[in-house]
Amino acid sequence: MRKETESEPPSYSSVFMIGQDSHGNWVVRDQSALCGGLFVGRAEALQYVRDEAGNHPRAIVMVNGALELDMSGRGAANAASLKRRKSARRVA
Repeated sequence: MRKETESEPPSYSSVFMIGQDSHGNWVVRDQSALCGGLFVGRAEALQYVRDEAGNHPRAIVMVNGALELDMSGRGAANAASLKRRKSARRVA
């Protein structure tokens, strides 16, 4: 008899953070700040994440406190810079 092992975590591309901004709007932002948006309600924000992440519950992180949506375009550049620094640390 074959012993069952724990399955690997689902392969979704990103983790999405959901919270409210300082104005009370619902915000969704992925960890790389490449996609997201403002939503009229929590249910709509959750539906967006479910659609984007393939309904993987581990892809959703609820944020306490204010979560602001950065529309400046610097978020992606900062995420790429952080990714390069992390890989440099792994090598060293």
